[in-house]
Amino acid sequence: MSGTAGDLKPVLARLAAGESLSEAEAEAAFGIIMAGEATPAQIAGMLMAMRVRRETVAELTGAVRAMRSRMNRVEAPEGAIDVCGTGGDGSGSLNVSTAVTFVLAGLGVPVAKHGNRALSSRTGGADVLTALGVNVEVPLPRLPAVLRAAHCAFLFAPRHHAALRHAAGPRVELGTRTIFNLVGPLANPAEVKRQLTGVFDPAWARPMVETLGNLGSTDVWLVHGQGLDELTTAGENKVVALSGGTVREFTVTAAEAGLDHAPVEAIRGGDATVNAAAMMALLQGAKSAYRDTVLLNAAAGLIVAGRAGSLREGVGLAAGSIDGGAALAALETLKRETAA
Repeated sequence: MSGTAGDLKPVLARLAAGESLSEAEAEAAFGIIMAGEATPAQIAGMLMAMRVRRETVAELTGAVRAMRSRMNRVEAPEGAIDVCGTGGDGSGSLNVSTAVTFVLAGLGVPVAKHGNRALSSRTGGADVLTALGVNVEVPLPRLPAVLRAAHCAFLFAPRHHAALRHAAGPRVELGTRTIFNLVGPLANPAEVKRQLTGVFDPAWARPMVETLGNLGSTDVWLVHGQGLDELTTAGENKVVALSGGTVREFTVTAAEAGLDHAPVEAIRGGDATVNAAAMMALLQGAKSAYRDTVLLNAAAGLIVAGRAGSLREGVGLAAGSIDGGAALAALETLKRETAA
């Protein structure tokens, strides 16, 4: 990248001309932002120029590398998985990936769940966990032990990516999607190699998978279902998967997993108290469209984790985790291990 250290002006000139950045150039540019060496106007200009022209895989990869090099890391067991979404679907649904976390943990799959408070939804993962009695701000050095004991831990994004604070003001003032919405779920602080990630727009599924492939991920499902950043029982779901170094695209439905169809409205949520109550009922065995949605996503997570060979097999295992009490026990262990 030409120009002096900490100078985004050459980058902005190139972006204004419609050019794209190489991976190394993007990493350097985002490094300038995260070091606090760019002005709010420069940050906003760079983000919007990329958005209008459409961010490339090289730019996504460079941005994630810049984030990962500055994040507070967490040691995780071999085979750990992340289950998260980009947000931004505006659905206001019940918390699916957080519930999936406990279902997988109940089966012994270590889940290093990356998440935040509500940004585009009414209730984010941190909000519902707090309502359930989990301390989402447990001291960082304790997180590896929490993950080992409960087979799950919540990695609260702002604590792990403090360097992003320099872009917070421009992002709020822009009030629209930027590259940070795409790269956040790709910068897991535990550096997991396996991810089930939902995306608000299916057009971004393949670029995000290719980015994770560039960064060393081994097994990934990027999913989008009927406008949601997760798999849904409401209709066809798009999946872009990485496995064995190969990227595949396909669709899945609830019927393929042996689950009933239900409209998106059936999993509409509310505030943190409402969503927490629904999650407790789910973990205690209540039958609902919410349960089926969680089973479907948990089944996908088990495939990504290498614990199931098909969605039907995964649904059976996930149902056993709930009905046998293991998923609820994982939540109770997490609460105990994170207590102040």
